[in-house]
Amino acid sequence: MEKTGKTQGSKAHPSAADLREARLKAALKANMARRKAQAKQRGAEKFSAQTDSGTGSAPGSDT
Repeated sequence: MEKTGKTQGSKAHPSAADLREARLKAALKANMARRKAQAKQRGAEKFSAQTDSGTGSAPGSDT
C-alpha cells in the first residue's frame, strides 16, 4: 500500500504538483483577504452614508 510519490521524505524536494498547490493556496488566501477587506470597506461606506443622510437639512431646502 504505497502512496504515489507522497512520503514523509518528499518534503525536501516538493513535486511540481505540490508547488502548484501551494501557490494556489497562497493566491486563494490573498484573494479572500482582499475580498474581506473590500466588503468591510463597503460596509463602512454604507454605514457612513446612512448616518450622514439622516443629519442636517436636505440639499436644496431653504430652512
